Amino acid sequence: MEYNYREVEQKWRQFWESNETFKTEIDTTKPKYYVLDMFPYPSGAGLHVGHPLGYIASDIIARYKRLKGFNVLHPMGFDSFGLPAEQYAIQTGQHPAITTEENITTYIRQLKQIGFSYDWSREVRTSDSKYYKWTQWIFMQLFNHYYDKDANKALKIADLVERFVTSGNKSVNAVCDEDTPIFTSEAWNSMSEFDQQSMLLKYRLTYPDESVVNWCPGLGTVLANDEVKDGVSERGGFPVEQKKMKQWAMRITAYADRLIDGLNDVDWSDALKEQQRNWIGRSTGASVRFEVLTPNPQPLTPKNIEVFTTRVDTIYGVSFMVIAPELESVPFLTTPEQKEAVEEYIKWVASRSELDRMSEVKKVSGVFTGSYVINPFNDEKVPIFLADYVLAGYGTGAVMGVPSGDQRDWNFATHFNLPIIPILDAQKEIETQADNTKDGKYINSGIINGMEYKEATKTLTTYLEEKGIGKGKIQYRLRNAVFSRQRYWGEPVPVYFKDGLPHLIEESELPLDLPVIDKYLPTETGEPPLGRAENWKYKGEYEYELSTMPGWAGSSWYWYRYMDAQNEQEFASQESINYWKAIDLYIGGSEHATGHLLYSRFWNKFLKDLGLVPEEEFAKKLINQGMIQGRSNFVYRVKESEGQGKKPVFVSFGLKDKYEVTPLHVDVNIVSNEVLDIQAFKNWRSEYADAELILEDGKYICGVEVEKMSKRWYNVVNPDTLVDKVGADTLRLYEMFLGPLEQAKPWNTNGIDGSFRFIKKVWRLFYDDQSNFKVKDEAPTPAELKVLHTAIKKVEEDLERYSFNTVVSTLMICVNDLGSLKCSKKAILQELVILMSPYTPHIAEELWTLLGNEAGTISYASFPKFNPSYLVEANFEYPISINGKVRANISFPTDALPADIEAGVLANEIVQKWLEGKAPKKVIVVPKRIVNVVL
Repeated sequence: MEYNYREVEQKWRQFWESNETFKTEIDTTKPKYYVLDMFPYPSGAGLHVGHPLGYIASDIIARYKRLKGFNVLHPMGFDSFGLPAEQYAIQTGQHPAITTEENITTYIRQLKQIGFSYDWSREVRTSDSKYYKWTQWIFMQLFNHYYDKDANKALKIADLVERFVTSGNKSVNAVCDEDTPIFTSEAWNSMSEFDQQSMLLKYRLTYPDESVVNWCPGLGTVLANDEVKDGVSERGGFPVEQKKMKQWAMRITAYADRLIDGLNDVDWSDALKEQQRNWIGRSTGASVRFEVLTPNPQPLTPKNIEVFTTRVDTIYGVSFMVIAPELESVPFLTTPEQKEAVEEYIKWVASRSELDRMSEVKKVSGVFTGSYVINPFNDEKVPIFLADYVLAGYGTGAVMGVPSGDQRDWNFATHFNLPIIPILDAQKEIETQADNTKDGKYINSGIINGMEYKEATKTLTTYLEEKGIGKGKIQYRLRNAVFSRQRYWGEPVPVYFKDGLPHLIEESELPLDLPVIDKYLPTETGEPPLGRAENWKYKGEYEYELSTMPGWAGSSWYWYRYMDAQNEQEFASQESINYWKAIDLYIGGSEHATGHLLYSRFWNKFLKDLGLVPEEEFAKKLINQGMIQGRSNFVYRVKESEGQGKKPVFVSFGLKDKYEVTPLHVDVNIVSNEVLDIQAFKNWRSEYADAELILEDGKYICGVEVEKMSKRWYNVVNPDTLVDKVGADTLRLYEMFLGPLEQAKPWNTNGIDGSFRFIKKVWRLFYDDQSNFKVKDEAPTPAELKVLHTAIKKVEEDLERYSFNTVVSTLMICVNDLGSLKCSKKAILQELVILMSPYTPHIAEELWTLLGNEAGTISYASFPKFNPSYLVEANFEYPISINGKVRANISFPTDALPADIEAGVLANEIVQKWLEGKAPKKVIVVPKRIVNVVL
């Protein structure tokens, strides 16, 4: 009886859906386990074979944990706001919701046919107003809170106002804007409502801010740093420029220390944790104010420029100051003689992304402003330059140049012929390169001459604070997060403006739905698309915020909604949150290290501050699955056949070196084992219908190369095709068999046949050649029990350490060994079926019922218990070596004494034949190894 995978898999998918097999409820009698995939954006292309890799791994763990007695939460949803649907809407006029719904339908169909054990009753979609109502609600809580450094948590703005009323802000130790003034209670109480609300914006955890952003005209929106690659948008490849804009911002910097320290408490990869630490960039140093000296001071010319440095000990080596070209003060620091050069340089810098500016190390660029600062320690005049590597949003937007101790500064000084001042007697060869040593004693360094590093740093910091020209300080590379998109397809911000100040709508008015607009482009006056909405005003009078929330908003808390997805009164009940708590296993790509994963940790900590969630970290264990790379195929067009009107000629791979050829990508789905389906190729593109193909041995052999899986390279393999061809169980098994989950690996459809044969081999353990069910209720043999329990032990150990590929090998060995033993015992095969069920759930369900069990119960069966006694051998077969050559093999009990073994060997007929009646000189028994007989 041949295994009919199509029929079996469809049968069990329907069973799971109609019986809600994987629906999960709170069950306090069981330990809980929450396993989650990073939810996908539903793109129009649907899934390719690379996408399910992590989903299969998480599903295996979900099924395994159920077998181990856990109450498992394993949901799925969709991060359904996004640029592609909006770009399509701009091109076609079709509402993004329609496109998104169609794409989600495709995704759900594909996910279900791979056999994932999701609780679909908990599905969430970030673009559903029932969901984003709570995203908006969380935004409102952020607006109504500030971060108190003494309490080390977020507190209510209302409490802050009470403190202002009674004692002003001098004693308030809170995260706020750098330019927040000190005021008394009298000053606060005499302020107008407008001034008070303006002051509170300097404290709120979300606030409107004017900042330099990555503006992408082609997409019509602001992009986060991680969405910009090499000066263009990651999506679409549109140019990105630096632009100052009014944006909502989130004060993520308030949580910088907790974000760094919390990494010690999560089981994430060291590489990813290091990425986050570097992104946050905590550094200890000092801020120093330099007095500005300019030949033509204006009313708006700054009196001082402040810098932050981690090496205040190098202050005497400063020979220039560099400031960010986008600083507002630049025009007031620029002399008339330098105006043209400065403006030209600023224009050039605006065309470069932040990443390009920060990562450029070879090319030196900059321009002198014409102004100077005074070094507060030695009164030296220091020229002020603009340079692209300094960014307005990092620190103060100004950097002091110490060329003897920093290579970038050395390159800059050398390029502009600026002094390179030695500051430590241990510095070497600074005429050829910088030396950033902290060793030795200071020279040319005024009050710290002769001191060493620690003493010098302390002395200088004390001097700064005593003179009021600086202070010791901890600074972060992390900046407050931009929280605005000038797009339509995103969450509306629940804010209206009155007299230019933001106000929240009432909570009872949530959700604030996206309005209907005529087209999805900015208005003719440059406002975001929401500006097109007719009569869209709060209470018919006040303008709403026209930007929408960024793509990371809805994904920064979604795991809580899965806990209680239908709740209309709160984002999730306290009962469900306190039961499920945090994600026990989270699987997704490492590309989200400084985006989703960082923002989610920020929001989670905020929600904990409010007492709404119990855990400081949202995901205890994180695994980043490696990328499945595409395996591209090539055909080779003879160059002489190129050109309009010429008949295309293609030469097979082994013959291509005899011609001048152009390699061209060909659809991998019409290639099998590198052999091209010639008719399918001619049907693939009309211009190839009459193509001539030069074959080798009657076949056209294609070339191969490993590349990223992309429609552009025609190397996308659709899982639908493989599920139809070999079945979902085979696909699941093969993807896990490719290699360790965390490693990148190339896809090769050719190798899937081995997994398909394995599935059929499992089936044959249950049926004989005449299609008779051959399983018997007989006692297993010791050999069969040994094979089974060897597998049980290894499968359990490997799943506990997430070694998914080695489990497949173990199962294959087990099935092969049972086949060799001609095992048909129910007691063995039933346990085998349970072992296989996390990987191959469809065939496992079928075999489970054939063994007489109730349909659907295998998902909640008990994982087989390993019995080590079955691996203990009762006997050992000793090779018997006579004068150095093995002449026989004799089995003895493993606990037999050496004297008994010796007697048994000498009494053996074969051994006696070789002894020829002689008494051996020596018999050496090596327990459980060998017996040596020396004549």
